[in-house]
Amino acid sequence: MAFWDIFKKKKTAEEETETAEAQAAEESQETALGEEGADTSGEKEEEENAPAPAEEQNAIPVPEVLPEEEAAEAAEELTEDAEEEQEEKPKKKGFFARLKEGLKKTRENFVYSLDVVFDGAEAIDDDFFDELEETLIMGDMGAVTTERLLDKLRDAVDSQAIVKPSECKGVMIEGLREQMHVEKDAYRFENEPSVVFVIGVNGVGKTTTIGKLASQLKKKRKKVLIAAADTFRAAAGDQLQTWADRAGVEMIGGVEGADPASVLFDAVHAAKARKTDVLLVDTAGRLNNKKNLMEELKKMNRVIDREYPDAYRENLIVLDATTGQNAMQQARDFNDVADLSGIVLTKMDGTAKGGIAVAIQSELKIPVKYIGVGEKIDDLQKFDPESFVEALFETEG
Repeated sequence: MAFWDIFKKKKTAEEETETAEAQAAEESQETALGEEGADTSGEKEEEENAPAPAEEQNAIPVPEVLPEEEAAEAAEELTEDAEEEQEEKPKKKGFFARLKEGLKKTRENFVYSLDVVFDGAEAIDDDFFDELEETLIMGDMGAVTTERLLDKLRDAVDSQAIVKPSECKGVMIEGLREQMHVEKDAYRFENEPSVVFVIGVNGVGKTTTIGKLASQLKKKRKKVLIAAADTFRAAAGDQLQTWADRAGVEMIGGVEGADPASVLFDAVHAAKARKTDVLLVDTAGRLNNKKNLMEELKKMNRVIDREYPDAYRENLIVLDATTGQNAMQQARDFNDVADLSGIVLTKMDGTAKGGIAVAIQSELKIPVKYIGVGEKIDDLQKFDPESFVEALFETEG
């Protein structure tokens, strides 16, 4: 027999042996499975009818058709959505409610004291006006504003024949409204290419104000750029960068001690190249030497005049409301060296002397454009005199 025939015969025998062994193994496995199914069918039925553990009953339902990893991922997403929805609830608090909450300390102290005078006085006499004057001064209304309010009240008492002290409250509230006014074009910088200088001493909340303002403008679909031109205060650039990141806007900065005008020069060219809507400029917060501050601001303004003459200009001063009459003096000092166009009052939620919001624009004729009533990025609000008075005296509706 030839070698090839012997090889084929041997190969065929090996294949037949392997096939027989495979069939035997398969039959043996089927028999074992059948026995196992017969023995455990009752147990399976009990498991199917048994109640789910408490953890599974409280778990977020996930479709059974999903693979194990996808099911876990879906459950995690549903949990995250529920947490986000829970976090969003406080944010949906309306403007008036947040303002009212922010003025709580002023309302509980200053306004309460006014009510004591109005409701407790027996007659409209000299004692009544003396107590009212003292209360207004203690609420940081300032001497000038207080005198104006009392003069208006005396005139109303005579012209309207008012005899009850409690009837004077409405006249006082109306007088407060008249001391505050914000022009219709107060926020013109939002609607055209603008450069906004943010001015103020260190510690008043200048950096956080820039970040919050940048966030507001971006939500209005404005392209915002921040210039970190306060190069004299240690770590000022790093702090501003943190707020720029929170607001989701870009920042141009310089090394500590660099010339602020050179930082502004770079920022102006970047703003023009990127078609920026608003360039927010952080400035040095030094008042100990007015001459140096004035020269620095003049130099920076010359950069704008030369490099960006078509930009609308805005000078906002940031003041800490908790400092009361000191804030008033800061505004006076800065107004001597810069043409202030608006005021930002921060930390209104931390003072019981919210009358400074009335006094500062009544005396200096500079409008309060923003007030800060909290630490969150959305807690900087445009100042509306009507809403302010309503929130202060709880006269909504």
